Amino acid sequence: MVPPKILAAFKRYRIAAFVVGWGLILLVAAMVLKYGFDYGTAVAVWGPIHGALFVVYVILAFDLAYKDRWSPLGTLWVLVAGTIPFVSFIAERQVQRKVLARQRM
Repeated sequence: MVPPKILAAFKRYRIAAFVVGWGLILLVAAMVLKYGFDYGTAVAVWGPIHGALFVVYVILAFDLAYKDRWSPLGTLWVLVAGTIPFVSFIAERQVQRKVLARQRM
């Protein structure tokens, strides 16, 4: 059984991981528009939004890591995964398996 405070932190993290994962994909698309088609407005608009979302992701990942007592390496893996397109989805699934099985990251 997952303690309620960890489960609540996990749910917040999952939402953030999903939003940041898709946000990063949109940022890559915006960068393609900027560098491939000389349309820099997309990055100018979406870049700061994604940056703010990523800060929230980092805070929520640290919150879950602290409450669930993750190892420093597990925490680092989740944080780095949030910077690579599509990898945040893989990390989120791994976190889900470990948190629900009460294993340490």
